[in-house]
Amino acid sequence: MDSGYYSACTALVSRTQELDTIANNLANASTAGYRAQKNVFSSVLADAGNASASPLNAAINNYGVLSGTTLDLSQGALQKTGNDLDLAIQGPGYFVVQTANGPVYTRNGSFQVSARGQLVTSTGDAVMGDKGVITMLPGPVSISADGTISSDGAVTGKIRVVEFPPNTQLTSLGSTYYSAPPKTAQPATSSDVRQGMLESSNVNPITGMVELVTAQRSAEMMQRALSIFNSEIDKTATQDLPKVG
Repeated sequence: MDSGYYSACTALVSRTQELDTIANNLANASTAGYRAQKNVFSSVLADAGNASASPLNAAINNYGVLSGTTLDLSQGALQKTGNDLDLAIQGPGYFVVQTANGPVYTRNGSFQVSARGQLVTSTGDAVMGDKGVITMLPGPVSISADGTISSDGAVTGKIRVVEFPPNTQLTSLGSTYYSAPPKTAQPATSSDVRQGMLESSNVNPITGMVELVTAQRSAEMMQRALSIFNSEIDKTATQDLPKVG
């Protein structure tokens, strides 16, 4: 009975955590440059040091847990906006942004010019170029596929776009900022900058809703199982244990 109780409890915790991840994805379904998070489950064998445990005992004490999340790095759809400072990346690259805690990476190219004339994100963090922070010149802006910025024929700078080796583990820092292991960022060779466009979130709302309903039903089943176990435990405590004496 204890094994079943712990198994149901562990499953309920895992499904609750899964619901949080799915809900966060759906909340960012319309956030430019957002990368969906995918749940990663693993199993934990209770009393793993007991080599003599039977196959049945091992199966009963094998609990599923949510060990973390990974990022879905697939390309989102590119949407035209008509804003010259809206930029999207076609390919696997990322823009480099300087924050108070150091450089981070983003696919959200909703940029603007600050009061100091610098190219910044919507939260005011500086967008980095090949030679540092980019200072914009007045006048119409033209940005080429390689990220070169020009205004009235004068080159302002070049936006820094980087790529990462396959299987590099990026970590979400919230919103559309991501971090990467040190020294993994490399100059982009397979990415193009698209002016006047933004990349949509790669979250599929329909798939997300199906996952949400499935996780909710699973959580409800575990809640019912816990209720049944509680009832049986209470029955044993009040009716059966007194008879042992």
